[in-house]
Amino acid sequence: MPFARALVAAAVRQTSYLRPIVTRSALLPRRSFAVSAVTRHNELTPPKPGEELKITFVDKEGERHTFEVAEGDNLLDIAQANDLEMEGACGGSAACSTCHVVVEDEDMYDKIPEPSDDENDMLDLAFGLTETSRLGCQVKMSKELDGLVVRLPSMTRNLQSSDFSKK
Repeated sequence: MPFARALVAAAVRQTSYLRPIVTRSALLPRRSFAVSAVTRHNELTPPKPGEELKITFVDKEGERHTFEVAEGDNLLDIAQANDLEMEGACGGSAACSTCHVVVEDEDMYDKIPEPSDDENDMLDLAFGLTETSRLGCQVKMSKELDGLVVRLPSMTRNLQSSDFSKK
């Protein structure tokens, strides 16, 4: 019997699939896992009492719609949450011009941070472009913009690859 045990032990030593495997991950210290808050499209945080900011949208028919919003909300989300006609085809990533707005007051326009190159590229495609045009998805409300008035253009232009396919 002792010979049989020695034979089995020798076979186990030579058979790698029976040996315990130590992986590199077993030697590394464990790291904690953390996540950050996700900003969700079209979800607005209600403003805290006393911290409400006012925004007015003038729709295609000239009707004024005024809302109280929180700091950090963007114009696209505000419009869509309140059922205004603003498409936002790209989901707010500055990859289209369907959330084009025109800021009514030039002084208020100057308080908005400068548009990025990507935003300027998309604005070049916007219908009814003016000197005070911006993409609604890129304008975030701040205390400086309290009382902002923006006009929705009479139409938008949504270019898709299918618009350029041969028919």
